[in-house]
Amino acid sequence: MYMKKIAYFSLALALTACGGKTQMPEQSNDFTVETVRTAEADVNTSYPATIRGIQDIEIRPKIAGHITKVLVDEGDFVRAGQPMFLIDRVQYEAAVKSAEANIKVMQSNISTQELTVENKRKLYEKQIISKYDYDIAQNQLQAFKAQLAQSRAALTDAKNNLSYCTITSPSNGVVGTIPFRVGSLVSSASAEPLTTVSNISKVYVYFSMTEKQLLDLTRESGGIEKAIEAMPAINLVLADGSQYSQQGHITAVSGVIDQNTGAVQMRATFDNAGLILRSGGTGSILIPTHSDNAILIPQKATYDIQNKKFVYIVNQNNTVDSREIQVMTQNDGKSYIVTSGLKAGERIVTEGVNQLKKGMKINPITPQQAEKNRAKANQDLKDGKMPGEK
Repeated sequence: MYMKKIAYFSLALALTACGGKTQMPEQSNDFTVETVRTAEADVNTSYPATIRGIQDIEIRPKIAGHITKVLVDEGDFVRAGQPMFLIDRVQYEAAVKSAEANIKVMQSNISTQELTVENKRKLYEKQIISKYDYDIAQNQLQAFKAQLAQSRAALTDAKNNLSYCTITSPSNGVVGTIPFRVGSLVSSASAEPLTTVSNISKVYVYFSMTEKQLLDLTRESGGIEKAIEAMPAINLVLADGSQYSQQGHITAVSGVIDQNTGAVQMRATFDNAGLILRSGGTGSILIPTHSDNAILIPQKATYDIQNKKFVYIVNQNNTVDSREIQVMTQNDGKSYIVTSGLKAGERIVTEGVNQLKKGMKINPITPQQAEKNRAKANQDLKDGKMPGEK
């Protein structure tokens, strides 16, 4: 076989040296052509999304004071009522004792004034004192009773403040960032919360679709509520590209269209029993759509010019013409779903489009014939035959 190839090469040199022209194999004008047809297709439309717990609760102190203990760490799972922070109790314990003492003082004053009123009453009945003096004594008793009520309210307030020295979790959830440490002075006016507790047993996933997409969806279903009910289960793709194991459902649509983006925010709900999803995470929502009459073409049948997609249409006389098409962004990596620019029954070139030019005449062949030609060429190569050799 090696000697055979040398012979061909020597013959080519001899023809060139004699001024003759080397006979090169003609380039094939065969191109694979397929007829555009409609078919059923399932396509996932992707939307960027952000993840939030069903409850993202800021933990803030109700009183001012220095933190004496931090009882949880970032990322811990906490239950409702579990202590998280301790604030210095000294001044609030003193306030409770002071309020308790005031109550005793008021109770003593009332007891004394009750005796005074009783004494004044007897004197008044004997007309030893005037009614004015008797009324003054009664009014003073009522004042002491009012002061006792105030002291009791102050005691309740002081006890509440003392209880606020232990800051507990309002719900089950995961602890967020803790910007404060032991010794930090905090108050209800602090700009930052002590931390955040996110209830992520379920999560809300927020995403947006365009106003037009929402109108199309609403029009097809007959209203927002019906559209939500009719929506299929949706999938969530995580930041690492993996697909979350649980499917979710769209549960709410915002009633306001963002004037800056022209988009409408939507909310989906996913179960998160394994606590894999965390509040603040990102991902993509995949909404499946089904089409009974989709036009699918191979991706290799297209070429790009300035971010626009084109195909070569084969006319009746087998000349090709370039045409721009629109395709869905989502695809399976092999085919495109054409949304405009093509219709069923038209013929397009599906292989070798980079070799074509507008107006070029071709010899259309079927994909089956193209496969046979490739198989024959591969066999000829194995047999050591030159291109075009019989």
